[in-house]
Amino acid sequence: MSEQFFTSFALFFSLLNPFLMSIYLLGMIRQLSLAQFSKVLVQGALISSVVFLLFSYGGEAIFNRFLHVRFESFQIFGGIIFLIIGVRYVFEGADTLESTRGKPEYLAGSVAMPFMIGPGTISASVVIGSSLSIAGAATVIAATMVLTCSMLILFKYIHDNLKARYARYVDRYIEIVGRLSALLIGTIAVDMIVTGVMGLM
Repeated sequence: MSEQFFTSFALFFSLLNPFLMSIYLLGMIRQLSLAQFSKVLVQGALISSVVFLLFSYGGEAIFNRFLHVRFESFQIFGGIIFLIIGVRYVFEGADTLESTRGKPEYLAGSVAMPFMIGPGTISASVVIGSSLSIAGAATVIAATMVLTCSMLILFKYIHDNLKARYARYVDRYIEIVGRLSALLIGTIAVDMIVTGVMGLM
C-alpha cells in the first residue's frame, strides 16, 4: 500500500509540475503581491481539489454513465492537448502558456485550468481512485496540492527578492526549466495517447 501511495503521489505531482506551473503563472508572479498571489493560488487549488476528489470517487463511471463517452477517448484527447502545448513550448517558449492563461478577472479559475484541472490530472485522479481507498486518494491529492502550492509560493518569494539583482539568471531559469518541463509534459502526453489507444483496442 505504501508503494502504491508513493507511486500515485509521484504520478500526480509530475502532472501538476510546479516547475512548469511557475512558468505558466509567470504573469501573475510578476504582477501580484505575495499575499495576492497566495490567495489566488489557494483558491484555485481548492477548486481543483474538489474536482479531483469527485473524479477519484466516481471513477470511469462518470464518463460511462453520465457523459456517455469512453474513458480511453478522454485519455487520447487529453494526451493530444498536452502534446500540442509541449511541442509549442519547445519551439516558442513561455509566450505559449501566457496565451492560454485567460483574463485577469478570472485568476482563480485560470490557475485551476487548464494545468491543475486538465485531462492529465483528471485521468490520474481516476487511476488513483481505482488503486487506493477514497481516504488514500484524498490524502494523495491533499499532499500533492499542499506541496505544489508551497513550492509555487516559494518561487514567488524568490522571484520577488531576486528579480532586480539577478534578472538575467531568473530569465535563464525560466528558459531552461520551461523547456525541460515541456519535454516531460510531451512524454506524458504520448504515454496517455498510447494508453488510450491500447485500451480501445
